[in-house]
Amino acid sequence: MSATDITNSLVQAKMELQKAKFTHAVKGLDKPSAIKDLRKKIARLETETRSREVKNMTEAELAKRSKIRARRAK
Repeated sequence: MSATDITNSLVQAKMELQKAKFTHAVKGLDKPSAIKDLRKKIARLETETRSREVKNMTEAELAKRSKIRARRAK
């Protein structure tokens, strides 16, 4: 998938999640686990987006990122 396809899928999944939450609050869903599945789908898409961002970073940006991660590990 291209970056625009992932972004479009992410936006669509977030809208579906919002609708599912509203429907579940008002009248309930036949399959409440659909909310959990949508959250997982969103997380997968966001993870793929972030991994592509990291892959396209320059050496300087990666070095800065490593310093931040090292500070957090302490």
